[in-house]
Amino acid sequence: MYLEQVDEKILVKEYLNGNEAAFEKLLRKNQGKVFGYIMKMVRDEDLANDIFQDTFVKVIRTLKKGKYNEEGKFLPWVMRIAHNLIIDHFRKDKKMPIAGRGSGNDDDEFDIFSILKMEDDNVEDEMIYQQILEDVKGLIDFLPEDQQEIVKMRIFMGMSFKDIADRTDVSINTALGRMRYALINLRKMVKERNLNLTLV
Repeated sequence: MYLEQVDEKILVKEYLNGNEAAFEKLLRKNQGKVFGYIMKMVRDEDLANDIFQDTFVKVIRTLKKGKYNEEGKFLPWVMRIAHNLIIDHFRKDKKMPIAGRGSGNDDDEFDIFSILKMEDDNVEDEMIYQQILEDVKGLIDFLPEDQQEIVKMRIFMGMSFKDIADRTDVSINTALGRMRYALINLRKMVKERNLNLTLV
């Protein structure tokens, strides 16, 4: 891994010195992992291609502005840029459904927390996952206690809504409702604080 980082650091330096082929090597080396991550999150090939292209446009612009200072950790840095663009897309298009909407099926749950479900080996650097986790935990502390309880049981303990309802002695609909309000409140807090839930 260390030699890989050194190699990428050299390629970045060569690109900044005018060697376009150096960037092509960086792209070929990392495009599979970056695109795979984006595709896993958006589940739409056309959209994934658009975000992939936007990611590397931003990478190039940032490099040319001399703002890259990741000490050779090129791929994790690119992953964070891609992650930001994914979040931006869902915010702008407002296509991030709220858990518990509709039938109440657990499969409907794709929201701010979907990011916590990704596997570490698809991110390449656990730092991304851990930072997002800490950001989300920080926001949860501002929720009313009954909403905090539901969120922690559902997201961090992996409990089903049926088990949550049994544990808290409420109906499944009440548990779903509290989760829904928790997500609404969290999204408001994200907007009010202008948070990206990432390091970039």
